[in-house]
This record gives sequence, C-alpha cells and structure tokens, in this order.
Amino acid sequence: MRTITAIEAQRGDRQRVNVHLDGCYAFSLDVALALKANLCVGQSLADEEIAHLGQQDEAQRGYDAAVRFLGYRPRSSAEVRRRLRQRGFSDETADEVLQKLVEGRLVDDSAFVKYWVENRRTFKPCGGRLLGLELRQKGVDAETIRETVGEVDEEAAAYNAGKKKSRSLTGCDERQFRQRLGAFLQRRGFDYEDATRVTARLWDEREDDEQQ
Repeated sequence: MRTITAIEAQRGDRQRVNVHLDGCYAFSLDVALALKANLCVGQSLADEEIAHLGQQDEAQRGYDAAVRFLGYRPRSSAEVRRRLRQRGFSDETADEVLQKLVEGRLVDDSAFVKYWVENRRTFKPCGGRLLGLELRQKGVDAETIRETVGEVDEEAAAYNAGKKKSRSLTGCDERQFRQRLGAFLQRRGFDYEDATRVTARLWDEREDDEQQ
C-alpha cells in the first residue's frame, strides 16, 4: 500500500491534479476522476487501485482528445481510431472511447457518409467512383459506401461540377471546351458517358445564352 501525501492543482491545466505518494510525485489525474474516487491526503492506495486510476484517466484523456477532433467536422470511426493511435493511446483505450462515442451518437459512420456526400454535392461535386475512393481512405466499410453513394444522381452532380468549371472556359472554342470540360469531369470521378452528355448540354446552353 502507498499513501497519498499531497494532491496539487497542475500548473497550466486547472482540469488536472498531481498526486504524490509517500512524499514523491506519482501521477497526474483528471480532476473529475479524482473527485469521483474521493482521493484525499492520508488515503492508502493498493497497486491495483493506482493502475485502475491510470486506466480510467487514459480513457478520459482519449475521450477528450476525440471530442476535440470531432469539433472540426464529423469523422468516421476509423478516422477517430487513427487519431487516437497517433496521440499514443492504446488499442484498448481506442475501443473504449469509440464505444462511448457511438453510444452517445457522436460517431456514426452512416451519418458521416451522408454528410460527406452532401458536402461534396454542395461545394465540390464529384462522381461516385471518386466519392467511394475518398470514403474508403477514411476507413468506411464497402457496404455503407455502396448504400449511400448509390443514391447519388451522377449526371446532376456532373452538371453542377461542370457548370462551375465552364465559367473559366469562356475563351474556348467548341473543341477546346468539350476536351477541357470532359477531361475535368472525368478527373472528378464521372464516367465518360455522363461527362460527354453534360459537356454537350453546357455547350448548348452557352450557345443559347450568346444568341440572346
């Protein structure tokens, strides 16, 4: 058994305390966990209790790190797991944190895929092939990708992407317009047929506008 001889607020972080055992610094701990465990000077702790406090603290730190990561935008579960590993947390901690995040609906891969598809549709339209590649890179499973990306209207997305790009092709003749816009759309992940139809449609619209 070891005895708590001091509990001090940590400098620079009011949410953590330093715990001293038998006159020497032993570990730091989240304030909430220290309060929950009713730690106090003079209290004796077995090695098993110290180890358990350390495990709880790592899980809390992992959870806090994940919530901060999610604060920028929604993330897939694989992205969160990768982030925790990068921060040095164990696989066991990552499992525990992800379970808590999923139960709290802070991580939901199906909702993440829908968010990603809608974000692309609004700001940077691209084809299902490219969408699928992006989502696979983010660790989303193939079935979830297939269910959501399959609902995307490829031609409508190609039209939206092509309409934005066509504004930068005002000095092109028909051949240049079709070549450049078609190549752009295929780089965005649209198939040849959709790229060809959309390119022809946008050229016709330009011709109509110029004749008015």
